[in-house]
Amino acid sequence: MTTLTQIGAPAPAEPKNPLDGQVVLTAHGQSATQKGIQLTERALARIRVAMAKENVSPVDGGLRVGIQGGGCSGLSYNIRFDSQARERDRTYEFGDDHIKVFVDPKSFLYLHGMVLDYETTLMRQGFNFINPNSTKSCGCGSSFSA
Repeated sequence: MTTLTQIGAPAPAEPKNPLDGQVVLTAHGQSATQKGIQLTERALARIRVAMAKENVSPVDGGLRVGIQGGGCSGLSYNIRFDSQARERDRTYEFGDDHIKVFVDPKSFLYLHGMVLDYETTLMRQGFNFINPNSTKSCGCGSSFSA
């Protein structure tokens, strides 16, 4: 008879990649290796729907993504529609209809290389920030440390 004895704790499981199976889109005029902002197809589709619902014109307006101080981990993500880009914004355009994403210079320091996804599950529906600059995040997913 053979007896198996486990010594030590089991090896931790590899964390699941939230982008598995997703198509990640790079902004017009950028290569995938540049550290801008990227969107998944799901996020782009949801932005289109929300812009139409809010009567935001894709010609001038777009989605403003940024950060602000606060939240459980020190910084919070901020997302809203804006009617136009500001003077120092970085503007990223996606899709054939040129949906725009605006990022202010301060926020870009924390958001470069980020992928914006949109998820719909039984427990949660909303945008998901996959940010390589985040060193720690809280359980709600809307705040982080860098």
